[in-house]
Amino acid sequence: MARGVAGIRTAWPAAPGLAALLLLFVAVCGSRAAEPPAAGAAGSRYLEVFPTATAFGPAEGTPPAAAAYRDGTLVGYVFASRQVVASAGFSGKPLDILVGVDLDGRITGAVILDHQEPILVIGVSDRDLAAFVAQYRGLDIRDPVRVSRRPGRAEDRVDAVVGATISSVVFSDVILRAARAVARSRGLLGAKQARLDFESFEPTGWSALGAEGSLVSLRIAVGDAEAAVGRSGGRLYSRAVALPDPNATFLELHTGLATPARVGRNLLGGRLYNRLMGGLAEGDQLLFVAGRGLFSFKGTAYVRGGVFDRIQLVQGEHTIRFAKDDHFRVEKLALEGAPKLRELAVFVLRQSTGFSAVQPWRLEVLVEGEADDGRAVFASFARPYRLPATYLRAAEGAGTEAAAIPLWQDIWRERWVDIAVLVLGLLALTMILVFQDFVERQQRFYEALRIGYLAFTLVWLGWVVGAQLSVVNVLTFSDAIMTKFHWDFFLLDPMLFILWSYVAVAMLFWGRGVFCGWLCPFGALQELTNRLAQRLGVPQWRLPFGLHERLWPVKYIVFLAIFAVFLGDQRLALIGAEVEPFKTAVALKFDRPWPFVLYALGLVLAGLFVKRAFCRYLCPLGAALAIPARLRMFEWLKRRWQCGTPCQQCALSCPVQAIHPEGRINPNECIHCLRCQVNYYDDQLCPPVIERRKRRERRQGARQAAAGEGAA
Repeated sequence: MARGVAGIRTAWPAAPGLAALLLLFVAVCGSRAAEPPAAGAAGSRYLEVFPTATAFGPAEGTPPAAAAYRDGTLVGYVFASRQVVASAGFSGKPLDILVGVDLDGRITGAVILDHQEPILVIGVSDRDLAAFVAQYRGLDIRDPVRVSRRPGRAEDRVDAVVGATISSVVFSDVILRAARAVARSRGLLGAKQARLDFESFEPTGWSALGAEGSLVSLRIAVGDAEAAVGRSGGRLYSRAVALPDPNATFLELHTGLATPARVGRNLLGGRLYNRLMGGLAEGDQLLFVAGRGLFSFKGTAYVRGGVFDRIQLVQGEHTIRFAKDDHFRVEKLALEGAPKLRELAVFVLRQSTGFSAVQPWRLEVLVEGEADDGRAVFASFARPYRLPATYLRAAEGAGTEAAAIPLWQDIWRERWVDIAVLVLGLLALTMILVFQDFVERQQRFYEALRIGYLAFTLVWLGWVVGAQLSVVNVLTFSDAIMTKFHWDFFLLDPMLFILWSYVAVAMLFWGRGVFCGWLCPFGALQELTNRLAQRLGVPQWRLPFGLHERLWPVKYIVFLAIFAVFLGDQRLALIGAEVEPFKTAVALKFDRPWPFVLYALGLVLAGLFVKRAFCRYLCPLGAALAIPARLRMFEWLKRRWQCGTPCQQCALSCPVQAIHPEGRINPNECIHCLRCQVNYYDDQLCPPVIERRKRRERRQGARQAAAGEGAA
C-alpha cells in the first residue's frame, strides 16, 4: 500500500505535460461554458442583421429570439418574424423576415427570408427588396415609421418599393411588430426620453417665440443689481462713481435652445443655422443668448482666459461654463420684430457636458461687486428654462403600439385624400351611367366627357395612385376563398378595395363594360393613343367579323389556362399573368427590363391600328369579369328593329366590334362606351332618326307653305 502510494507520488512529477494538459482542458471547458453558443448554420444569416455581434445563442423564449453577444456581453437579439407574429404578406401567404434589434431598441438589420407576394414574384428584383429593408437599420422601434410612396426619405419615413407600395407597408408592419414584441418581452421598451424635433419649421416672429416659451427673458434693473450685491456685503459701483438711475436697465437677457429649426433658423437665418448645425457632433446642442443694458454678459475675461466668467448654465448637478472655442458671434438677427440687442451669441453645448435638451435648466448671470476691504463679491441672477412641448416628440413604446389599431385603418387614414378623389370620380361615373340618355344626346359634351374621364383614369388612377386592377387580384381572391379568407388583407389597399367593390356592384347593373370601358388605365391608354393615331392619319384595320368572332375567345382560354395553372403552381401562374402589360405600363410606368417594355409597347402599337386590340383578344381580366357579368339585371343599351338590317352604323363605329352584323350587342364584349347610344340619337347618322327628322322637316315645310298661302 505504501509502495503504491509512493509510486503514484513518484509518477506525478514525472508527468508534468499530462497535468498541464488536464488543467488546460478544464480551463477550456470552463471558458466554453461561460461563452454563449454560436448559432451554427444560422450564424451567417444572423451576422447579416447583427454584424457587430461575435456569437449568438439559440432561438428560445416567448416569443423565440436568439441572443446576440459581443465578446461575451449581451448586445441584442435576432429573430424571425414568422416565429414571433405569424407574419403573412399582402397575399395572405407566409412572410418571414430576419430582424436584429439592440438593447437600445434600434434595428440593426433586416433580411427577407421568404415571401410569396404576387406583385414581387416577377418585376421586382432581390436588390430592390434588400434596399427596402436596409432602410430600417438604425431606426428606433419606439418611433412611428411611415412608408412613403414618393421618394425623399425623412427621419420617420422609408421609401416604398416602386410599384409595390402595399406590399412595402406590409413588410414594414411585420418588421416593427415583431421587433416590438421581442423587445417588449425582453424589457427593452421601458420609458424612453422624449426627443427633440429638429426638422419642423415655420416662419414666426420674436413675440411668438416668447409667448410659447421658446425664448425666455430676464430683466435686471440697476437697483436690483445693487441690492443683490449689497446682500453679499459689497457695492456694485465704486463710491467714486455716481450711481445710475435705479430703474435703468442693468441687463436685459434673452435665451433659449436654438437647436430646433423653428427657433434657430428663424433667429439666425437659414444659411448660418445650417452652417452651425452642420458642425455639431451627435448629441450637441445650440444655445442662443442675447442681451442689452449697462452690463455685458460676455465680459472680456474669455479673450485672455478662454472661458466666459459671467454666465453659466446649471442643470441638476451639472454646471456648464462656456468656452471661447464653443462661442459663435452673431452680427444680427434674421427675425423680424426682434428688439435692438447689443450682444448676440450662440454657444455649443457639447454632449460630453451631460446636458440634456429635454430636461429643465437655468442660465445664471454672475454680477461682480467690491467689498469695503477690496475683495470681490458676487451676486447671482437666474432665469429658468424648459423646452416647450412643441419641440418634443414622445416615442411610441411597445405599450402604445398603435393600441391594436389594424394596419388597414392606419393606411385608410393616411390616404384619405386619394380615397376622397376616387369616390368623387366614381360618383361622377355613376351619374354618367344613370343619366346616360342626357349625355348621349349631347354629342360634343359626350366626346369631351369621354376623353376627360379616360385621361383621369390613365393619369391619376393609373400612374399616380396605381389603382390598376389585374387578373392577379382575381387569383388572390379565389385562393383566399379556397383557403382562409381574411378581409384585412384586401383592406390594405383602399384604392383597389373601393375600385373592386364598385366594379362588383356595377357588373350587376351594367356588366363588365363599366370597368373595361371607363376604369381600366391600360384600356384608357389604348383608346387615347388610338384617337391620337386617327388624328395623325394612321390607317385603321377592321378585322372581318368572322375572324374577330374566332379571336375574341382567346382571352377566355388565356384566363382559364392561368387559373388552372394557379391551382397547381401559383408562382408559375403569376409569371403567366404577365400576359397583362398592366404592371409594366401602369404600375411601374415602363421602368422594367427591356423585354417587358418591348411587349407592352408592342401592344400599344397594335392598338394604334386595331382599336383596343389587347382588350379584344388577350386580356384575361376582361374574360374573368365577363363570366359573372352575365348576371346583370338591366339592359341599358337601346336598339331599334332597323339595327343590323339594314343599318350597320353602330357596328362600324363600335371600338371593340361588340355588335353582331344582325344588330345584337354581345354583352360579354361590350365596354359600355356609349358610342352606339350617341349614334342612337344622332339625326345626322342613324337612318331611322334621319328619316324621322326629314318627316318632321317636311311637315314643318308643309305647314309653313300652307300658312303662306293663307296669308296670300
